[in-house]
Amino acid sequence: MEVTVLLHILAGGVGLLSGYVALYAAKGATVHRKSGMLFVYAMLTMATFGVVLAVSRNKAPEINIPAATLTSYLIITALTTVRPLDAGSWKARWLAIGALLLALGVGSVMLIWGLEAIVNGGKRNGMPAFPFFMFATIGLLGAIGDLRVMRSGPFTGASRLVRHLWRMSIALFLAALSFSVQMASMLARKQIRLPGGVIALPMVLVLVTMLYWLWRVRLRRSLRGIILTGQRSEVRGQSAQLTA
Repeated sequence: MEVTVLLHILAGGVGLLSGYVALYAAKGATVHRKSGMLFVYAMLTMATFGVVLAVSRNKAPEINIPAATLTSYLIITALTTVRPLDAGSWKARWLAIGALLLALGVGSVMLIWGLEAIVNGGKRNGMPAFPFFMFATIGLLGAIGDLRVMRSGPFTGASRLVRHLWRMSIALFLAALSFSVQMASMLARKQIRLPGGVIALPMVLVLVTMLYWLWRVRLRRSLRGIILTGQRSEVRGQSAQLTA
């Protein structure tokens, strides 16, 4: 097996495992923080080699390159949400501007390609319209969030946690989606049939868990069991009310 492919697969496997550990570990606790950082490094590695493979092998670059780019974008912006750079520094400003332009650019291109797919009968270069629109939605929502941060300053309280949660969760969802697609393709080649629900389970788990946490933090404003770092107090085992 080619080294690049092997590294891509290994990084993806580590990213999925560490991502699910972080998703279900106590938020803010040691296990969550360490598995989260492992997820960051593994996913960035996987995305990098994914782009290399898409370009060198011409393997659906119009899908794989945007997927890798958005995954890296989501992870970096989610990480800097809870571990921000020095406010007002040139690094923080350029990162914010670069992230906004990247998300806006990818989202806009994906939207155009999705519309082209519809006009051309549902596909663009053999790719269905759905993934284009999915990436467009992710990119444009991310850009809107980045614009809000640039206008009002770094989020605090519940808004800060929501921004971190949805971005990390969607990055994990994209990794789970890639895994499920590859698994389905491999099983089809071996003429092995599994119920569709089994193949979709990794993605469903991420989405359901993400929606649960967003409901708790954003709507109920409950931080029970969440350890808040970088603030004056920690909250564990009790409900807290924060303003967005």
